[in-house]
Amino acid sequence: VSAAAQMMVAGPAAGAAGAAAEEKSEFTVVLKEVGANKLAVIKAVKEATGLGLGEAKALVDGAPATVKENVPAEEAKALEAKLKEAGATVELK
Repeated sequence: VSAAAQMMVAGPAAGAAGAAAEEKSEFTVVLKEVGANKLAVIKAVKEATGLGLGEAKALVDGAPATVKENVPAEEAKALEAKLKEAGATVELK
């Protein structure tokens, strides 16, 4: 009986860990640091988010800040590349 109880406890935990690894198809893109070319970063944020110039500037000025949440992996990686190309430091969570 105790072996069956241990399997029941370990089973769902192992399953949850596997599901968590598979679920990472969506990411949050976080702007960590702006870098030297602030104007290019503001442009990239403006294009990616659809924000106005003032809102994009405020987001960049507030770094570290979340640029986009729950975006598909491909879109997150493309946005990360665009921001890094503009000179920013970016993190995917």
